[in-house]
Parts: sequence; C-alpha cells; structure tokens
Amino acid sequence: MAGKNYYDVTEWPVGNPYEDIGEVINSIIADVKSRQTDADQNGGGKPGAVIYIPTGDYRLATQVVIDISYLKIMGSGHGFISSSIRFNVPESEQESLHEVWPGGSRIMADIRLEAGAEESAGAAFYIKREGNPRISSVEFEGFCIDGLHFEDDGSGEPNPENTYVNGKTGIYVASANDSFRITGMGMVYLEHGVTIYHADALSIHDNFIAECGSCIELRGWGQASKVTDNLIGAGYKGYSIYAQNFGALLVTANNVFPRGASSVCFDNVARSSVTGNRLHSFYPGMIEFRGNCSENLISANHLLRDHEPWPPMQAKDNGLDDLHGLLRISGNYNSIMANHISEVIEEQYLKPAGVRPVIIHVVSGKGNYISNNHIAASAGAADEPDADSDSCFARQVDALLTVRELKELPVTAVLIEKESENNTVLDTGSGEQVVMDRTVNAFRAVPIPGV
Repeated sequence: MAGKNYYDVTEWPVGNPYEDIGEVINSIIADVKSRQTDADQNGGGKPGAVIYIPTGDYRLATQVVIDISYLKIMGSGHGFISSSIRFNVPESEQESLHEVWPGGSRIMADIRLEAGAEESAGAAFYIKREGNPRISSVEFEGFCIDGLHFEDDGSGEPNPENTYVNGKTGIYVASANDSFRITGMGMVYLEHGVTIYHADALSIHDNFIAECGSCIELRGWGQASKVTDNLIGAGYKGYSIYAQNFGALLVTANNVFPRGASSVCFDNVARSSVTGNRLHSFYPGMIEFRGNCSENLISANHLLRDHEPWPPMQAKDNGLDDLHGLLRISGNYNSIMANHISEVIEEQYLKPAGVRPVIIHVVSGKGNYISNNHIAASAGAADEPDADSDSCFARQVDALLTVRELKELPVTAVLIEKESENNTVLDTGSGEQVVMDRTVNAFRAVPIPGV
C-alpha cells in the first residue's frame, strides 16, 4: 500500500498533468510542506516524498521549484530517442518513421521565456534553498526531459533545429546541495541538460544526456562527486562534461559522443580523476584543463578524434585548430598515463593546412607527468558508406569500423611550452615527436624499431 508521502501525478486533484505537469508537481510539494512542518518529532520530522510520473507525455508550462530535501521524482522510462536525426531526415522519409518524439515518462519542457530572462528561468526543474543545512537528497530517476525544438540563433544555420540554442535547462540547482542523485534520466534538445552549483557528494550516474547544447555543468565550486557510466553528447558550442573549482571529482566509465566543443573540461579543478572513459570528438580540445588544474589523474581512457561523417553537421566545428591539442593542459603535477589516443583524420581537414596536429599540449604549469600513452595517428580517406544512405547511424558506424591500413599521419605527440618546466615525458613519442626544452624537462623517447 502506498503511503501518504507517495504521489502519482495522474491522481493528484490539482491541475492537469498532461497540460501542465509543473503546476501539479508544485502543488504536491506545497502539500508535503504543509504536512511536514516539525523538524524533530519523535526522532523524525520531515521524511520528504516520492512523486511518480507514469509513462506518458506531460507538457510543462510552469517551472517546478524545489525547496525541500528528501524528494524523489521518478518515472518508468528515460524515453531517449535522437531528435537531431529526426529533424534532419528528408521530408520524403518522415511519414515512414516508427517514432517521431521521445517517449517513456516524458516531460515536454515548454516554458515561454521573456527576452533577457535569467538563465535559470528556462529550467524545467529549479532547486534552491538558502540557510542550513544545505538542501539534501533530491533525486531524479527514470524519466525524460525533452526541450522539443532548438531555435534560430541568427547564425545563418539553414535548419534552426541544429543550433543547440533555446534557453532551456533540464535540471538547474542554484544553491549549495548535498547528496543529490540523477540516475537513469533521458535529456534531449535542451540548451543545458544539467546545471548544478556548489555540489557535494553528487552522483550523476547511468543517464542518457545527448543532443543538448551542454550536457553536464558543475559550476561555482564543489567536492567529492562523481559522473559515472553515462552516455553523453553535447553540441559543437558546449561541453559534454564541465567542472569548475572542484576537488575530488570522479569522471569514470562514460561513453562521450562527438560534437561537444569539449568532452571533458576542467577549470581550476584539483585532485580529481578522469579514468576509464571512451571519448570521441570531431575537433581538437577533447580534454581541456584550464586555469590552475593540479594533481589530477587522466588514465586508461580511449580517445578518438576523427572527421564528422554526417553531411548536415560537416560545416560545424568548435573553432579550434590542430595546434591547440587534443589534450590541453594548464596546471601543476597532473598525471597523464596509459591512455590510448587515436587521431584518424584526412590531411585535407587539418587546420591550418599542412600542420602537424598536437596531441598533448602542456601550455603552463610544472611537475606534470606524462607516461606510456599510446598514440595511433593515421591519414587517408575512409571507406565511403553506402551512397544511398543518409543515415547518421550508418555513416558514423562505418567511420568507426574503418581500420584498414592507412597512411601514417605525422603528429607532435607532446608539446610543452616554455612557460612549463620540470615536467616528465616518458614513452609517449619518439624524439622528433616531442617538442620541449630538454634542459628543464625530463624525457625518454619511445624506442623506434631498428634504430
């Protein structure tokens, strides 16, 4: 038997969840607050509540505002499907599509924004509470937040659905928080998937967050959190995973799709780990350490950079050239060890023309340790997919599986700028592939067979 702190949005007497689920959930939260008023009653007090969203389509026209702890909002399926592929399907094929929209327990974010509105105004779920203790243990699980459409941004993009701009956010946490959980969610066509300030012991796990301008943004500052086992893919303007002023962050076992301007971007992050991920990008700047990022570990990741194979997106990039570096490091005492890095790019796509792409670029800092990274760099035209197929899926799979012998691509495996000293580079490039001042940095070259 469901208790009094379990709510089904389809059975609540206030509002219509199919027309505005935001109004319904806000009414439920108000009910929880009106009943749970005593902070300490017989060793208990405010247990919170569970709000259940059955499978179905629910329009959200009113922002959900959460200011209580111990609240879980859950559905029965993340419902993700690629909207980008659908919006780029030729008109002649649209009538034959099995599905058109995301499904599962689907919330259609449809908040109307005024010009110049605050970023948080476009959030489907807005969480904020000041004072002590911090708002804690708010959980989102098992439903889809769909931003519906992107909009014309004035860039001249012929298809507005490819701009990644609409002012919408899935989940926006504005105040210091503890032990939040985002699990099994689907998010699509949002300018910002998840934006969280001041997180402590946050878990973002096993979600499908893709085709968003940026997917996961941890802002302000935070500690002791994890981003694990997610399927993620941002647009060419944003970040797949971004963290600012964070300590003890674990980024592990994520499969990050291409097109994000950066797969993992750290800004003044310390003593954190990026391990065991599969990262794929169409542009340089896959892993970015900005500011003073220190004592971080990048290890056992598989990085692949290749060229965008899908015609509707081939004109897009993140604005960086191939001297920028696939991994660009600023900071001290970072360890970059035992990663496999594949650069498979036709020479005609290199920028500037004729350049040797930089793989690991240390731009500032000291004491960085770069060891035993395997770099596989090749150039040459990939086998073309079926000329009759416009499928994004088919083209990307064909590109990924092209492993026939290709011409070796000359690269700079490691470039250490003069602003960075006392670094160590071991077995991550031959003598001619590593560019640095060897009077102030330590170096051991990869042996060359027969030499």
